[in-house]
Amino acid sequence: MMQKNTMIQVATAGEALIDLIAGPDGRFEPCLGGAVYNLTRALARQGIETLYLNPLSKDRLGRQLAAQMVQDGVHLAVPEPVLPVTSLAVVNVDGHGHPDYAFYREGVADRATSADELTQACSTAEGLQLVCTGALALSPDDALTYLPWLAAQRQAGRTVVIDANLRPSVMPNLDLYRRHVLTALQYADVIKASDEDLACLALPGADAMAQARQLLKTSRASVLALTRGGDGAALLTRFGQTFAAHETQPLTVLDTVGAGDCFLAGLVTAMLAHDLPPDWGAMAVATPVAHDLLGSAIASASLCVMQRGCVPPTRAEVRAYVARGGLAFTG
Repeated sequence: MMQKNTMIQVATAGEALIDLIAGPDGRFEPCLGGAVYNLTRALARQGIETLYLNPLSKDRLGRQLAAQMVQDGVHLAVPEPVLPVTSLAVVNVDGHGHPDYAFYREGVADRATSADELTQACSTAEGLQLVCTGALALSPDDALTYLPWLAAQRQAGRTVVIDANLRPSVMPNLDLYRRHVLTALQYADVIKASDEDLACLALPGADAMAQARQLLKTSRASVLALTRGGDGAALLTRFGQTFAAHETQPLTVLDTVGAGDCFLAGLVTAMLAHDLPPDWGAMAVATPVAHDLLGSAIASASLCVMQRGCVPPTRAEVRAYVARGGLAFTG
């Protein structure tokens, strides 16, 4: 819940659900999850005053989702639980730690909201600088919920961050889904996408970096953060700069659930620390600033993948990880 007189820095909107993660023995382990839920927790654990905008269910699973958020320091825009049930995701993880999802999301709590409700919650959040969404919120079925809200946030002068984080396996009309995602990304100041996301969007380009440049060129965003798994990550700016970083030693990866969400939390945390304006990529970015952004983001993701499920690191853990000097930077 939001404490009176709290200055909110970030508001997040999107799914909160239970991941049923398949183990080697075929049994499913229930874990609190959802990309936006993970991002929200990750931001709060790094010391960011974060407001989660969507409602949560009054069922047992919804109460668990809410309790973990509050424990991590998240503020709930809808503190009273709602009647619809909690979303479920069945997650199968392959031998490389990559998850595949099946979702159960009809008549669920986190979708029981509207553009007006999201916008009103943001308008009353004193100090709000930045909003984040993505993943399942980019479904065409929820266009009337999220697109007007995103437009209102841009109009209010807040930084809009959108994580493509595509889920093509659960979208019945892939062409419609691609078109809608590209439409939604037009509201972003900062886009985060993986190499797999860009391949799914069928963008022109010989490789992920070329596809990222094409997406940045055809959007209104000033920055694109590209994640490339074990090959690290890059920041591309509208000004024309490219910065990249990667781990110098291989990691012991238990699974990658939540890695991209923690990456984005680390990036947003560093953006706020440097007090960057919404269009910060339209002008020259100082190399130390870019390296700090990438270092914070990659360290957050690396700390996540070395644990089972999504266990977001604290800001102190991220800083200690960066200080070890295990990252190499270019650009």
